[in-house]
Amino acid sequence: MKIAVLKETAAGETRVAASPETVKKFIGLGASVSIEAGAGVSASVSDAEYAAMGAAVGPLSATVADADIILGVQGPEPASLKGAAKGAWVVAGLDPFGQRARVDAYAAAGFEALAMEFMPRITRAQSMDILSSQSNLAGYKAVIDSAGAFGRAFPMMMTAAGTITAAKAFIMGVGVAGLQAIATARRLGAVVSATDVRSATKEQIESLGAKPIFVESVAGIEGEGAGGYATEMSPEYQKAQAELVSAHIAKQDIVITTALIPGRAAPRLITDAQIASMKPGSVIFDLAVAQGGNVEGSMPDEVVIKHGVKIIGYTNTPAHLPADASALFSRNLFNFLSAFWDKEAGKPVLDEEIGDAIRLTRDGKVVNERLLG
Repeated sequence: MKIAVLKETAAGETRVAASPETVKKFIGLGASVSIEAGAGVSASVSDAEYAAMGAAVGPLSATVADADIILGVQGPEPASLKGAAKGAWVVAGLDPFGQRARVDAYAAAGFEALAMEFMPRITRAQSMDILSSQSNLAGYKAVIDSAGAFGRAFPMMMTAAGTITAAKAFIMGVGVAGLQAIATARRLGAVVSATDVRSATKEQIESLGAKPIFVESVAGIEGEGAGGYATEMSPEYQKAQAELVSAHIAKQDIVITTALIPGRAAPRLITDAQIASMKPGSVIFDLAVAQGGNVEGSMPDEVVIKHGVKIIGYTNTPAHLPADASALFSRNLFNFLSAFWDKEAGKPVLDEEIGDAIRLTRDGKVVNERLLG
């Protein structure tokens, strides 16, 4: 069983799909590991470190040759996989909705493509969840870079020259990224508030020492679906929430938006009029900018200044923390493959619950229901 790890080729991608730690663990399972030369350089991992763990380091052609499993952070181009074993697994974040043509190419080439972002949100798969591990770092980075762009201090400071008031930070969306953003902003000394369309998150917000901003007087969330995702809000609730959020945003120094919907454009949370209501020098960080943005006027990988407010958003926020992001991503991949490792077969054998959820292609066809519907 040969596992290949390729150098990422997507613009701005600094992460790598294996760490020296996971290379050693894969070899411990009985696999051989081949790393494309330079694959880890941008994540501060040298070729020598991989070699010291027992990996073979070489050019792309040698790395891919006869590989049974190809690991990536983002999906490799099908043309780069020539020479891999018949039916080889391609295991990565494959962006199935945004890169459908590439998924079709995997099928045509006979590869079994496994999309790690389709990992089901179940207890036994938590350690395999790349969305959670990378969102956690993204929430942290959003606060750190907002603090860097903000022209004032975060904590309250009492000095001989007078008192500096604490910054006010508002987190919109309380998933993994939002919770980490709350915790980070609190650690930096900001006065933090947060909101979400899911009423169940109110206790989570309070447990981190932040103030929940929710509409209390209007019934609106009709139900919460599997995994705690909101299903529908009444028009009355939507109107009341918009008014409440608008009044709150006007008083904030930092606003971080985190709302993403898989396979769809990001929902609009902040309008130009709301930006105009904020104080000059305030900062908004749009974590959804790569999917169209939560903030009107945000631009990928650019600092936009509107009405004196700085709007920041990265196409790939975890890639701005490449060493830690790679370490966590690599562990997700190892946790996934090792959980299904069959010692007698000398390879992983997937079950239906997880296998059917993440498998995009098999036997020359696209087979995932989410892509066939």
